Amino acid sequence: MPEHDTGRRLGAADIGEPLGERATLVQFSSAFCQPCRATRRVLAEVAAMVPGVAHVEIDAEAALALVRDLRIVKTPTVLVLDAAGREVRRAAGQPRRADVIAALGEAV
Repeated sequence: MPEHDTGRRLGAADIGEPLGERATLVQFSSAFCQPCRATRRVLAEVAAMVPGVAHVEIDAEAALALVRDLRIVKTPTVLVLDAAGREVRRAAGQPRRADVIAALGEAV
């Protein structure tokens, strides 16, 4: 997962749900995106495996201001946030489970 830091910290007000105690996987999806469904499964599995990690899915079309602010250009895009809401990793496209776990290692 390539590194990308916007310098912005995201909070519950930005993503619509509380941050995870240790890290948060934020997924930007769109309605007809097939890879988004597979990404949802992978991220939900990883979040369930790792204590203190939350998975939040955001409908990109319903959150256009946030999408523009964060420069999200395709779905799925996954942001890995640390406990403070700072973006530590970003990946566009369907991630592999091992890559998500490795990226979480940098956040926690």
